[in-house]
Amino acid sequence: MGTFPALTRSLGHYCIKKSRSFNFPNPHVYSNGHQYQTHRTLLILDSLSSESVRLRRLSDSDSGIVEVNLDRPAAKNSIGKEMLRGLRNAFETIESDVSAQVVLICSSVPKVFCAGADLKERKTMTPSEVQDFVNSLRSTFSLIEALYVPTVAVIEGAALGGGLEMALSCDLRICGEDAVLGLPETGLAIIPGAGGTQRLPRLVGKSLAKELIFTGRKIDGREAMSMGLVNYSVPAGEAHSKALEIAREIIQKVQNVNLKDFSHRKLFSTE
Repeated sequence: MGTFPALTRSLGHYCIKKSRSFNFPNPHVYSNGHQYQTHRTLLILDSLSSESVRLRRLSDSDSGIVEVNLDRPAAKNSIGKEMLRGLRNAFETIESDVSAQVVLICSSVPKVFCAGADLKERKTMTPSEVQDFVNSLRSTFSLIEALYVPTVAVIEGAALGGGLEMALSCDLRICGEDAVLGLPETGLAIIPGAGGTQRLPRLVGKSLAKELIFTGRKIDGREAMSMGLVNYSVPAGEAHSKALEIAREIIQKVQNVNLKDFSHRKLFSTE
């Protein structure tokens, strides 16, 4: 671990210095601020699910809410190549679905949201394959961040490394009190490579972000709430119910807005 001092100096310089520059434009927003929706069509989401990422449209009473369920129990929802393809396909599908109004990212695996990248699979990759994977992971999370509709991460259990970075790319985060959140990459002599060094300080500030990244410290839901990392920390097992409550509130307001003339990405842009 002799490279750690150099790594921390590099990270201290890189971490967040230009966090505002990490804004990805919505490709569907043009200079006049209007959305181009000609190609948005109603799709059958269930038919496009993968083995480890499942799309589900909720019942008529919750019309407009779409769930992206992470379902790779044997690997604690760690992100490998197949899951990454499933995530990208899922969000590209949602971007093209005119009926989607709110997206919940959930886990079908008890006591885990996402354990991060699949390190066992990564050991079998060449250095160039690892770089390609990280680039694809980063671009997929940027796709989530730029998604036309609001996104909510529903966190029960562990959200570590890439799992937390995925949650950071969402608009809102709701977790159970016993959730475990962290960016432990420095323990492997690497840094968060999928946007964590930019998105985390936007939420909690530079000082706290650097502490969490330098030390790799894990926090529970209550501490995450106190530092502004999540919007709500609720009793264990109730994160999904709270997320549905928030999603329903959002949809009630969206129904009063002409989405063709409105983009929440444009509204909150810092540019």
